[in-house]
Amino acid sequence: MTLKELGAQTALQFSNVYGHQPTWIASAPGRVNLIGEHTDYNDGFVFPMAIERYAIIAASRPNPDTKLIRLYSTHSDKPAIIDLAAPLKPFASGNWANYPAGVIAGFLARGLNPGGFDALVFSTVPLGGGLSSSAALEVAMATLLEIITGKKLDPVEKALLCQKAEHEYAGMPCGIMDQYISVMGQENRVLLLDCRSRKPELVPMTDSSVTVLIINTNVKHELTGSEYPARRKQCESAAKFFGVPSLRDATADMLEAARPKMDKVVFRRARHVIGEIERTVHAAEGVRASNWPTVGQLMYASHASLRDDYEVSCKELDAVVQIAEGIGVKGGIFGCRMTGGGFGGCAVALVKTDAVQAISKKIAQDYKKKFGIDATIFVSRPAAGASVIKGGGAGHSPVRASSSASLSVSA
Repeated sequence: MTLKELGAQTALQFSNVYGHQPTWIASAPGRVNLIGEHTDYNDGFVFPMAIERYAIIAASRPNPDTKLIRLYSTHSDKPAIIDLAAPLKPFASGNWANYPAGVIAGFLARGLNPGGFDALVFSTVPLGGGLSSSAALEVAMATLLEIITGKKLDPVEKALLCQKAEHEYAGMPCGIMDQYISVMGQENRVLLLDCRSRKPELVPMTDSSVTVLIINTNVKHELTGSEYPARRKQCESAAKFFGVPSLRDATADMLEAARPKMDKVVFRRARHVIGEIERTVHAAEGVRASNWPTVGQLMYASHASLRDDYEVSCKELDAVVQIAEGIGVKGGIFGCRMTGGGFGGCAVALVKTDAVQAISKKIAQDYKKKFGIDATIFVSRPAAGASVIKGGGAGHSPVRASSSASLSVSA
């Protein structure tokens, strides 16, 4: 379905719930990271693109004096109510409404009170798949509040507001990548983001003969919650060992020279990050040049490093990558890797467009045979960022970054 069609479907669902038509509809995309995993908190580079899967919010004001915000999601049986006459606080841990509530809190902190309204959330971004359904929801809410308040935020401020919402209301200390790409994505552009300077560069990806294929393993392994902070701590330990602010400042030569003296696990964690930062920069160069075999090999190297050195993959993700390698370039796959934090979720592959159907069928069959699980497989071109579908009026056209291939913004 097109975004316009999804907007119409959301409007219909809104009217079914609330009994009247929405005044405003806003959307924001999820994202897939082509390469650059666990580099963001090491001041490195990431290389995401917005995908053609969206969080969409339809809303209206039932009466001008209401102080209640009523939030309903098609993915939840329990609506959430925010009373603007009382101090705004997070809901219980794990409540989906904490993501939009945190964004509302960010607007209120800026003196931008939207007043009460009814809202319905519909999302086509897979939940828990590592495609940033949370950032899509946050950015869609921020875009909706821009329409309602009549105040359009600077794109960087908007992304940082949404990131803060996730930190403070959802309790997830995420990096800046997800919200940046959801706000600033452009059609046929991949975002090379420097996580230290926060300088984004939009890299053209216009070759229609190549398609991004996303394979959702539909598994998410439960962890103790210690894996992510443990790796952050190991990276910080490595940086301290080298005497540098972050692993962004370390080199492969420094790492090799320190090998005899370093803890073996810390060494492997640092080797992944240092190599991944370099791979990400080279992959961006490959996309600029439409050098797909090179980009594909970098993706495979990224997965091997995440599997062996960073140890955040799982048997299901490894199997998808092995199936892709078996198909190979002759069968239409340039490269494949896990994407997202790991331990389940999605893999991303760079494939020949005319082979998508055959590749999807082969991966689905082999994966089902091995695990008895149906993978969810879909394609996406690099998509546009947050947009207003209905009710924007003058000055509220879809949010777009600069049309040039390179975009510089200040944090």
